[in-house]
Amino acid sequence: MHSVLLIRLFTFVEEYDSLDGLRQITMASGLYVAFKSLYNVEGGHRAIVFNRIHGIKDRVFPEGTHFKIPWFEWPIIYDVRAHPHLVLSTSGSRDLQMVKIGLRVLTRPEAEKLPLIYRTLGLNYNERVLPSIIHETLKSVVARYNANQLLTQREKVSGEIRDVLTKRAANFNLALDDVSITAIAFGKEFTSAIEAKQVAAQEAERAKYLVEKAEQDKKAAILRAQGEAKSAQLIGKAIANNPAFIALRRIEASREIAETISHSANRLFLNVNGLLLNLEGMNAQKCKQ
Repeated sequence: MHSVLLIRLFTFVEEYDSLDGLRQITMASGLYVAFKSLYNVEGGHRAIVFNRIHGIKDRVFPEGTHFKIPWFEWPIIYDVRAHPHLVLSTSGSRDLQMVKIGLRVLTRPEAEKLPLIYRTLGLNYNERVLPSIIHETLKSVVARYNANQLLTQREKVSGEIRDVLTKRAANFNLALDDVSITAIAFGKEFTSAIEAKQVAAQEAERAKYLVEKAEQDKKAAILRAQGEAKSAQLIGKAIANNPAFIALRRIEASREIAETISHSANRLFLNVNGLLLNLEGMNAQKCKQ
């Protein structure tokens, strides 16, 4: 918009070149003052105005084009969109382990408090406030947990850090849209101890599995032996009660042998007496008796 006004200013001077010099100067000065009286606030930004007489005004100007008094006033533009900040901090846990924590904070200024923010913190409010309150919060929260809890209760720790940090930032008129732990790292000794513990736990689980498998195999062997003994007992009773039972079993065995041979690539020739396990001879001998 400023460039458009400048173009109109020069065009106006060229068109009215025939006017006297005083009138030209007056009109050009008027257009220049009008040009200097406007300023734009882009999307996602807010403006406050500094006045040479009254200082910072309490009004916050939204997006759009606004008026100001040239030379006596000038705008101060703030970006009120949320921006991420990654902070790395080293803190001590309750069991005296050194912990390196990476914290991602999504922060923005409270738009209605911009005049107060400028009076107390200036434009670089993030650099002045965030590092100190984040380090302070991390040290106070991490000291309440031991190293194992920081690993197993990460979500709880992150929530507590978010609550404490949100309250601390509100004291400086800053809003936190998101706080999350991006990384947790321990010293080499503690990391080695954790790895050794994990290996020992895996070995213990494997040993437990082998013991349970041996128990199951033992139970299966007992059940199998009991089943075979019961089967032998039943077969013995069947033979005692009916001598033809064993002949029936031999016929079934012969059928299985014949079925197996018929599907084999090798061809064998067996006589009937051999295949039927000499049942006819048994019957003849039984008849003689």
